[in-house]
Amino acid sequence: MGVKEDIERLKKEKKAVILAHNYQPPAIQDLADIVGDSLELAIKAKEATEDLIVLCGVQFMAETAKILNPGKKVILPVKDAGCPLADQLTPDMIKEARKNHPGAAVVVYVNSSAECKAEADVACTSANAAGVVRSLEETEVIFGPDSNLASWVQEQVPEKEIIPVPPDGHCPVHAVFEIGDTEEAKRLDYCIVCHPECEKSIRDKSDFVASTGGMMKIASEAGRWAVLTEKDMTYRLSKEYPEKEFLAYEKSVCKDMKKITPEILRNSLETEDYEIILDEEEMNRARGAIERMIAIRS
Repeated sequence: MGVKEDIERLKKEKKAVILAHNYQPPAIQDLADIVGDSLELAIKAKEATEDLIVLCGVQFMAETAKILNPGKKVILPVKDAGCPLADQLTPDMIKEARKNHPGAAVVVYVNSSAECKAEADVACTSANAAGVVRSLEETEVIFGPDSNLASWVQEQVPEKEIIPVPPDGHCPVHAVFEIGDTEEAKRLDYCIVCHPECEKSIRDKSDFVASTGGMMKIASEAGRWAVLTEKDMTYRLSKEYPEKEFLAYEKSVCKDMKKITPEILRNSLETEDYEIILDEEEMNRARGAIERMIAIRS
């Protein structure tokens, strides 16, 4: 019996569901029950009726799943699958920002720890960040940890003052893109879509700025795409739109997203490692911020 057959058998035995992010390796995407962006996975985790939720992604995603569905067992197949962007924001930074900007709302990107979400008024994803900020009564908004996403939200919601915390927070995977990439893509007649975590100079040269979920929605609008985000997003796009061409950038790799292999996934189902355990009070505080995020879809 092969690895795929083992996983299918174990899923039935354990009454498990496998959720995978768009940046997971193709082999993991093919084994998952649901593939999506952070918002889509959060919604599916909340709705899951299975006993065991296997989150193929990184730590903050598994934490979000546990917070939204605390009665279920949630496991992350690789214990050290973290997020360098999430690590750039701490609860103390949020508390200090609140002191410096009394009356400001606090929005944290879903790419943040459970501790940080517990200090926030509302969370957001790249798919609904502008909508979340637009929905707030406050005119000042503390926003962390991605300063590029904060900059993009400021452009979309100019009536608010966005205060990035930290001021230089960024995703290393999206920092690799250069103006030369957009110029070459234009020369080759690609339609360019970039993630809002890209720097403003890249966003300004792109035809579209979209979350990974947004990329799926707009893919029908052109035949040849240069996709400026983590390289394996193009795998899902190609599966959904096989008649179209999607240019991947091999230099844009999230190493933490690549730590899960089919063999590791199988072993995780067997042992039910590594379980996400969070402080109950912290979960309750963070849940409000995430629930408000889900209520604002775009």
